[in-house]
Amino acid sequence: MAINLKKGQRINLKKEAPGLTKVMCGLGWDVAESKGLFGLFKGKDFDLDASVFCLTNRDKLKSKSDVIYFGNLNHSSGGITHLGDNLTGAGEGDDEQILVDLTKIPDDIVKLLFVVNIYKAKQRQQSFGQVKNAFVRLVNLSNNKEIARYSLLGEEYDGKTGMILAEVYRDNEGWQMEAVGKGLMANGLQEMTNEYY
Repeated sequence: MAINLKKGQRINLKKEAPGLTKVMCGLGWDVAESKGLFGLFKGKDFDLDASVFCLTNRDKLKSKSDVIYFGNLNHSSGGITHLGDNLTGAGEGDDEQILVDLTKIPDDIVKLLFVVNIYKAKQRQQSFGQVKNAFVRLVNLSNNKEIARYSLLGEEYDGKTGMILAEVYRDNEGWQMEAVGKGLMANGLQEMTNEYY
């Protein structure tokens, strides 16, 4: 059974899923309904973009190619593949998926930071407070079993336009996962990467 992570909670992936080598990180969300003069109406489409920052032991990116997102779908190691951009969040289940082969992650990359930002948030006057049912989950690709899930409460992130969802990192015990859930005021992905150079 999958673990429902709380903010700041860590799990040992080796212990929770022995022999784990390939994982899928799925991200999903719905747009909250707004109350208008004539009752409920659906808000505008939200384009949330999931990305992975591949960080060194100094929490730094070596180059732009270590940011995997809709404009750079594959890491040069072959270890990370972004399956493409969902522009609206429509539909059930995962809206965006990122595949990771942990055996192919180069030794000098010790942390995979899973982040999400709202595309053109400032222009569209959107924030995570208008998003509901947002989650990030990790699935073992060898058996398609969900290992862990972290659900975000939108109201807590009102005014935030970027988010560090979770990190998968390695230490002496192997690969671990931590639910971070840190909201940011960021005008786009570029702004989010700046502090990691």
